[in-house]
Amino acid sequence: MKKHHILILLLVFSFRVNAQDRAFGKQVVDTLTAPIFWGRGYTKNGMVKAAGYINNRFKEFGLVPLSGTNYLQSFTYSVNTFPGKMMVSLNGKKLIPGKDFIISPGSRGIKAHGDLTQSDSNSFVNPKSRVFVRLKEKLTWSVDENAADFTSIEIINKILSGPPRSFNINIENEVDRNFKALNVCSMVKGLQNPDSFIFITAHYDHLGGMGKDTYFPGANDNASGISLLLNLARYYAKNPQKYSIGFICFGGEEAGLKGSRYFTEHPLVPLKNIRFLINTDLAGTGEEGITVVNASEFPKEFAMMNEVNDQQKLLVKINARGKAPNSDHYFFSEKGVPAFFFYTLGGIKAYHNIFDIAATLPLTEYEDLFKLLISFNEKLMGK
Repeated sequence: MKKHHILILLLVFSFRVNAQDRAFGKQVVDTLTAPIFWGRGYTKNGMVKAAGYINNRFKEFGLVPLSGTNYLQSFTYSVNTFPGKMMVSLNGKKLIPGKDFIISPGSRGIKAHGDLTQSDSNSFVNPKSRVFVRLKEKLTWSVDENAADFTSIEIINKILSGPPRSFNINIENEVDRNFKALNVCSMVKGLQNPDSFIFITAHYDHLGGMGKDTYFPGANDNASGISLLLNLARYYAKNPQKYSIGFICFGGEEAGLKGSRYFTEHPLVPLKNIRFLINTDLAGTGEEGITVVNASEFPKEFAMMNEVNDQQKLLVKINARGKAPNSDHYFFSEKGVPAFFFYTLGGIKAYHNIFDIAATLPLTEYEDLFKLLISFNEKLMGK
């Protein structure tokens, strides 16, 4: 067979593999953002259902638990939830949850009506009911551990024809003091150095639901990262390495890095045995490259990653960032584990809102991120 025919066949094979990887990635994102998982959060059992899905995928691929016979590591924390009524009417206009307004995550539930007085250019208040209304350019939600003694409502600043003067609200909240969350942990045992680990991590939880009819899908944050992690788990199950490759899907990241903190305080393998940890979040775009947190902390490994990228011409740019407590790598780094956290840049801007959906997530650099991590891990293991 002529050389150019061989080259064509290799290119076709490569395209098919990449297309399959991308199709797998999309399927995972579509699944994790479906209503059945309800934003992988605190109502309708969303987070537990998502953990079960990941657990089953690890089993399907043939990975083994990181410790013992159970893939799941459980822990608890307090969280303020909104499982029921979520009705807000301002100036007689009923608003749409998530689209027109959000309830600040530390708010109490309340059924009340009355007038609002302006306290500054963007804030309105009813002191008797302790209800606050704030005008915002955009809405981003989060998670709070407790409920305060007031109710704060943020609305899109152009949703009303005039300033909010009256309100009628019916909001239900419930503080769960012992919410049970789960880390899902697995590994592919190393062939030569099974007690040495490279870890790939991502959080699978998101914000859950705000009321009984509105949820936050969390496609980019972080169904995308879990999708990439599962694809790598599938690859390494078929291609065991010299070192053990560990995988942790953390719960409770959105509530303050709860899962990763718990794991570092109750490690299932000795932390000193971790050669390197790679954490990913917001992995669904990449038109403008990626940013690597801790790049300045581990310049040798950052140079290795750039060398791979330059040789294979994968991403347009890898930006360096210093130490930051902004994802699940942080508590590992604090305990002396070498770690990177990377996130993609460019593309969609939906973040912590109802518009972070699978249909508009491009997975632009999905295949290149996959190749980058495979080759980077090979360098870490001295191949």
